[in-house]
Amino acid sequence: MSTLSRDEVARVAALARIDLTADELTRLAGELAVIVDSVARVGEVATADVPATSHPLPLTNVYREDVVERPLDAAEILAAAPASEGGRFAVPQILEED
Repeated sequence: MSTLSRDEVARVAALARIDLTADELTRLAGELAVIVDSVARVGEVATADVPATSHPLPLTNVYREDVVERPLDAAEILAAAPASEGGRFAVPQILEED
């Protein structure tokens, strides 16, 4: 079983600018040791005849055909808007201006 010392956890926490109490350092050292051991066990199981995977099922991207269509007419869109001004949507002001 791999062990991580409180000093190692404290050093990493300091690098990450995380302030931990003495109790948290002790608890996290044990929890992180379990994680490190689990990763090591997975490494032992992996063999050359088992390909690495990121997903259990093979995935392929599904794309639609890129078909050129008529663009939306700006006048039609602005006619459906609650308010427009100068060829643009008019919206209520939310920020104060000086």
